[in-house]
Amino acid sequence: MPDGAKPVLDVRGLQTVFRTRGGDVHAVNSVSFHLEPGELLGVVGESGSGKSVTMMSLIGLLPMPPAEVREGEVLLGDMDILKISPAQLRDVRGRRIGFVFQDPMTSLNPVYNIGNQVMEPLRRHMGMNKAQAYTRAVELMELVGIPDPERRLKDYPHQFSGGMRQRVMIAIALACDPEVLIADEPTTALDVTIQAQIIELVKELRTKLGMAIVWITHDLGVIAGIADRVIVMYAGQVVEQAPVKELFANPQHPYTRALLKTIPSVTGERETRLKVIEGQPPILGAAPTACPFAPRCGHAFDRCGAENPIRRALGAGRVGYGHDVACHWDASKGAAHA
Repeated sequence: MPDGAKPVLDVRGLQTVFRTRGGDVHAVNSVSFHLEPGELLGVVGESGSGKSVTMMSLIGLLPMPPAEVREGEVLLGDMDILKISPAQLRDVRGRRIGFVFQDPMTSLNPVYNIGNQVMEPLRRHMGMNKAQAYTRAVELMELVGIPDPERRLKDYPHQFSGGMRQRVMIAIALACDPEVLIADEPTTALDVTIQAQIIELVKELRTKLGMAIVWITHDLGVIAGIADRVIVMYAGQVVEQAPVKELFANPQHPYTRALLKTIPSVTGERETRLKVIEGQPPILGAAPTACPFAPRCGHAFDRCGAENPIRRALGAGRVGYGHDVACHWDASKGAAHA
């Protein structure tokens, strides 16, 4: 990012806790990252790593209670959206930040036709009358590649295929020209062919519209083809962050390395059996005081069980810019950090 330029989204020290009868669950632990204008940031990690909870915390989509954002700042430009009123937050959602969920069938209302659902944010946030909203809805349907849009606006969600429903969700998310689009595993529920179509659609829309995108996934193969930069999450924390090419060429955290070894190869260069990450993710019942990956890590030593590592920049860069990792083990030297 050029000197003096501001990120479009800047998250600092975000902590989210779920209060339960059995005690607090620390789902997001001091997560910090930024999103540059026009950038596509990939967020990866296995199920339960905190990817979706982090992003839903940003824009107030978690039920509160039991969820509680205890600390942190989320700067959208100069506005801390954790401190604004519920009415202001509703204006931010949809107008400045769009969200595409994993399963469009549960996101779309089955009793309203698609036209009403695409037009709703246009009338709510953009102040359009019905005719203006209809015209824009047709344009949006065309933009996301839905044929015969005027006829399809009259149809209901059950009359669309899974891929077409996801295109509708993208159209709704893009309706108000948001500064940021958050896509939460938008291709997971789709077959491989449709996944590829949706990914290509998002790449085209990003080029055409120039918006910043956060793409949440557990699939490193998808991230390799679309992201500029990647953050890797484990147990509600960011354990590594790097430009996408650097991450694949020079992974530093043992968890990142383990994830990369689980990707199937089509070149025949990999061993016959895929690697697995032994053990289970930790139960997040308390704020971490040790490295959460230590019980599953082949490089763990005494310090890992006594101190949760902080992110440190590699080389001359700074945390969040360039390549950084939260680990007591220096993978490049094969020894513990001093």
